[in-house]
This record gives sequence, C-alpha cells and structure tokens, in this order.
Amino acid sequence: MSIWESLAVFAAGIGAGTINTIVGSGTLLTFPVLLATGLPPVTANVSNTLGLVPGAISGAIGYRKELQGQRARIIRLGAVSLVGGLAGAILLLILPSDSFDTIVPVLIGLALVLVVFQPRLAAALRKRQEAAGGDTGHPDGGPLLLSGMLLSSAYGGYFGAAQGVLYLGLMGLLLHEDLQRINAVKNVLAAMVNGIAAVFFLFVAEFDWTAVLLIAVGSTIGGQLGAKVGRRLPPTVLRAVIVTVGIIAIVQLLLR
Repeated sequence: MSIWESLAVFAAGIGAGTINTIVGSGTLLTFPVLLATGLPPVTANVSNTLGLVPGAISGAIGYRKELQGQRARIIRLGAVSLVGGLAGAILLLILPSDSFDTIVPVLIGLALVLVVFQPRLAAALRKRQEAAGGDTGHPDGGPLLLSGMLLSSAYGGYFGAAQGVLYLGLMGLLLHEDLQRINAVKNVLAAMVNGIAAVFFLFVAEFDWTAVLLIAVGSTIGGQLGAKVGRRLPPTVLRAVIVTVGIIAIVQLLLR
C-alpha cells in the first residue's frame, strides 16, 4: 500500500467512525477505498470489519451519558445481536454476495420509512394498545424487536453497510425512548456485532493488517468526533441525517 493509499484509508476510517457513531453506513466509505487499493472483496470486508471495532467502541464511550439506565436493555438486545452477527459472518463465507445484494436496498428503504414516520407510527401503536386494554408496549420491544434485531445483526455480520439505519428504524418504532438514547444503544450493539464477526474472521479469513490498523486508528478518532456532533443534533435534524445517509447507501449499493 502506497503512502497516498494509506492516507486515503486512514481518512476513510475517520469518516466512517464519525458517520457510524451518528447514523451508520461508514462501511460505504471504507469498503470502496479498500477495494481501490487492490484488496480482494472478502479480504477488504473482513479487514474493514475488524478495523471498525475500535471506532464503534469509541463512539459508544462518547455516548456513555445516554447509556445510563439502559444496561438491561443492552444485555437483552446484545445477546440477540451477537447471535445474529456470528450467523452473518458465517454466511459471508458460504453464500454468494448476490443473495444479500438483492434484499439489502429494500431493507434500508424500509428502515428509512420507519425512521421518518417513527413518531407517528409509535404513537399510533401505543394508542391501539391502550384502546385494546393492554399496556403501552414491552419496554424492550418484545419478540418483534428481537426478531428484527436478529436479522439486522445477521446482515451486519455479513457486510454492515447501513446496519445502524436498520437498528435506528426498528428501535425507534418499537421502543418508547428518546432518539439520542436509542442511538447510544445502537453504537454499543454495532460494536458487539462487529466484534463477534471480527473474532470469527480471525480464525478463518485473511486480513490486510495495514488496512486494519489504519482504519482502527482513524475510526477511533472519528468515533469521538461523531459523538460530539451527534449528541448535539435535535431529533428532527438527526432523522434528516439518517435519511440522507440511508439514501446514499441505497444508491451506492445499487450501483455496486
């Protein structure tokens, strides 16, 4: 890797760490850059996954204030996410990419719809539950959220682009919670999924350790930058950022 390629990978790592902390989809920055340096797709993917783990941890630390009081929720959703992430990592090595490429843009599009209409949909869902004489919903989203997080995490372990958008869409709809606190949980879960996938890849895949190091350092810096920016965004602006990044993700995936 030349000095200019190294600088490009490092810069992409900073950008990915920043975007992942605020929304997700940072892989859409780093993955194409790694391919441009000449790395094979699978090597680029697994190197990117491992390199982004420190950035996800950095972003979660930056959101530690919003994580207060959410330990039980993180344990519950984290267990499901770990299973899904490991399953996705296994699928990467045994399935052709076409099988996921077809459905991913649809999943991201659905997640964007959920993000945009989340306040209205969540209010309507709670109103229906109250009218039926039930409570206002499971504090952790119930089986529906667990199922959605399992599938989203499987996708995250497989490739990961816009995984955060999927998380935000699902949790925003099914949890009666502030969007910034949901974003904090998203960062922890993303770190867990990337981490379990990376551990699996260590035993079965080939890494480019220069790329891993550059992305790890860059994404760690970006994670702190993203936390500073993201925590100051009001919900409406944060939703706008999520939708913008999600649309870009769909376009890039369709043009790959």
